[in-house]
Amino acid sequence: MEKAIINPWQWQYERSYVQAVEVKNANSTLYVSGQAAVHADGRSSNADMLTQLNLAIANLEEVISKAGYRCADIVRLTIYTTSAETLWPHFPVLQEWISRHGIQTAVTFMEVKTLFETLSVELEATAVR
Repeated sequence: MEKAIINPWQWQYERSYVQAVEVKNANSTLYVSGQAAVHADGRSSNADMLTQLNLAIANLEEVISKAGYRCADIVRLTIYTTSAETLWPHFPVLQEWISRHGIQTAVTFMEVKTLFETLSVELEATAVR
């Protein structure tokens, strides 16, 4: 698989995302539903935003790995949160994770009115290999 990154500007590099990813010669695509702070037994977390973000990242990694993909295969990431103001101070955690795995992804960040039960952040991804 070959990926072409489309960035007409430079500012997005500081924020750990790209404007577009063109995938050429892809063999498989994985569409991952929103991963949130849900424990292995199915219980939703009611922890603080940072704890929920870390668990959502771990759950996303688990699903991607179980499917035989790598985090670097993520080409699209949608971040849903019930409070952009509360999530934003923790955004460097997400940026560090993106950088550590060499992820080059188109990102959408969206504040929503509510998520399931007590959840405050959810990560949805598309991975291609």
